Amino acid sequence: MPTGAGKSLIFQLAALQLNGLTLVISPLIALMKDQVDSLTRRNIPATYINSALPTSEQNLRLQKLAQGAYRLVYIAPERLRSVQFLNALKTQTPSTLRQAQDNASLRTGVSLLAIDEAHCISEWGHDFRPDYLHIAQARAALGNPLTTALTATATPQVQKDIIRLLGLNDSALIVTGFNRPNLTLDVRYASGLPSKLRAINELLSPLSGGCKTHAQQGATIIYTGTRRDAEEVTEFVREVLRVPAEFYHAGLLPEERTRIQNDFISGKLNVIAATNAFGMGIDRA
Repeated sequence: MPTGAGKSLIFQLAALQLNGLTLVISPLIALMKDQVDSLTRRNIPATYINSALPTSEQNLRLQKLAQGAYRLVYIAPERLRSVQFLNALKTQTPSTLRQAQDNASLRTGVSLLAIDEAHCISEWGHDFRPDYLHIAQARAALGNPLTTALTATATPQVQKDIIRLLGLNDSALIVTGFNRPNLTLDVRYASGLPSKLRAINELLSPLSGGCKTHAQQGATIIYTGTRRDAEEVTEFVREVLRVPAEFYHAGLLPEERTRIQNDFISGKLNVIAATNAFGMGIDRA
């Protein structure tokens, strides 16, 4: 389904109708936080468990998970290798689960397994993040709960990969299209760093003059290939263009990444230079 068409709503709404836990596999810390923040604002018990959290906070959330306190839990695929996490799933308080006793997923309390940004299974699973290839095995260990995989980015070959690698041979494949008539794509060729910096200057220089442009009202993400590039571009935007900016990459401390993401989503920060560790699924105009 296209970006913005409501893919996340599919499993979030289902989570409120099912009796057990909805386990969401998500590729990025920034994406998990964005969705969980949105759910908790609506008083829906949801959380994420990832490496950005202090160990004490991870343990607290695992304890609450075992007590059946959440309807949705977001994790990265690597978390499925954690014995502590799997034990918390298996020891969920039965009284919080209103499922039939013969339901296989009652042992773990997982009613729905949702794989968000499912194209990562095909594009990242073979080398970058091999744990995506182990989801099918983990799913079997969870009692083969109802499973959904969603993405806005899937060629026919990627669709086949998702079905094969998740073992969803009897699944229904739904493709609603990818057209977004409200989006435009404009490409400018820039050969080398000086040319790229000139292009950034042209795009962002109105911000430094106090002019209310579209970029200032909305948001600008400048993607770079490396962490060093992200830092250098941020310095250029700050020092040369005199526009407030931050950089975001996996080398930052977790609390710093959280602060920058919160500032960006809230509108306090409008320009960010980032590696591809940021931006997927971020819900901001």
